[in-house]
Amino acid sequence: MKQAAEDPNFTSIVDNPPNLVRVGRRHGPGLIILGAEVWEDQRRCQQADFIVALIPITAFALGTWQVQRLDWKSKLIAKFEDRLVRDPLPLPPHVDPDAIKDFDYRRIYATGHFRHDQEMLIGPRLHDGNDGYLVITPLERDGDGTTVLVNRGWIQKKYKNQSARPDGLPSGEMTVAGLLREPWKKNMFTPNNSPQTKEFYFPDVHQMATITGSQPVWIEETMEPDLIKAWDREARGIPIGRPAEVNLRNNHTQYIFTWYALAAATSVMLWMVVKKPPADIARRVRQNKEWS
Repeated sequence: MKQAAEDPNFTSIVDNPPNLVRVGRRHGPGLIILGAEVWEDQRRCQQADFIVALIPITAFALGTWQVQRLDWKSKLIAKFEDRLVRDPLPLPPHVDPDAIKDFDYRRIYATGHFRHDQEMLIGPRLHDGNDGYLVITPLERDGDGTTVLVNRGWIQKKYKNQSARPDGLPSGEMTVAGLLREPWKKNMFTPNNSPQTKEFYFPDVHQMATITGSQPVWIEETMEPDLIKAWDREARGIPIGRPAEVNLRNNHTQYIFTWYALAAATSVMLWMVVKKPPADIARRVRQNKEWS
């Protein structure tokens, strides 16, 4: 019997010239399935392209938002620094809590007696890598209802008990120089204070004022930056006050660079995706000329 390969008139499917068949047109059941698969691939590619397109747009929007935040923060710091250079004011006997925001970072001074029996410690707080506490002591002034809360500064953990730091418990009339500050806001990661056990993790000014019978007024005692003096106070358990300066963080320039750089990088990626040759929407299918 003569083999097909020996017949000079035999044409193999492999040797048959390919015909260009466009996917999506009705060429038979097999090609319909092929078109459905390609359509699904195209849909997935379009979804991926859409996501890639969202990244530079979102990054650019966030970068622009950080530009606005930088302008706001810079003006806020400038306003506070302007208040710092002004002469200190005597703290009035009674202070309207709603007016404190207009005097935030304003230098003031107040005279009275420290109520060490009502002292509260906020902590733990780190200072130069050492664990410790902030010492909050009510300052009782002349007249009823004139007591205010004073953040005297930081002490080491080993001086938690007052008996270990007699030099840090001044008696008699004292004049405190410091900054009038708005009440702090608790973040979501800070636990709640426990006044019953005298455990305070953040300065809830209104809560502390209620406990001590003080006005909800928060003063941060200041001292001149002096390393030798700070070491001496630390060794004797005397609270180390803060410097009279604005300590607001302003990292918005860094954020601007980060977001705009991400927007630029992902824009290049998007351009490369768009310029990429289109998916193979046409398939070469080898068919026998004798197919019907």
